[in-house]
Amino acid sequence: MASFLSPLLRASSPDGLRLVNTTTGQVVASRLLPAFDSASRKTGLLKHQSLPPGTAMVIAPCSAVHTFFMQFPIDVIFVAKDGRVLKVRRDMAASRITASLRAFATIEVAAGTAAVDVGHVLSVTP
Repeated sequence: MASFLSPLLRASSPDGLRLVNTTTGQVVASRLLPAFDSASRKTGLLKHQSLPPGTAMVIAPCSAVHTFFMQFPIDVIFVAKDGRVLKVRRDMAASRITASLRAFATIEVAAGTAAVDVGHVLSVTP
């Protein structure tokens, strides 16, 4: 089964790719920060001072995240392999843990900018 992240995995660079809510047609993020290897998944957003609106960190495989030592709140979107949104945790403050055991990927965006709801479908498009 192909993943909704296949275009991002095949691309030599994430530039020009965006994350779209295909249920509503709304662009969730126009700048993607992939975290697919062990080192980048462990680091995540810990080295960032903020996350600009329109930017998303895509972590895969991933079914749980924490915000220990984070300096800003985030919205966390848990997504199945087919792109279906399983859970949304909005405005997650520092020193918290959240999970969705069936999730294939986790998408982190600036707090208040997750333009998705449970059941929506996401895709990565040029």
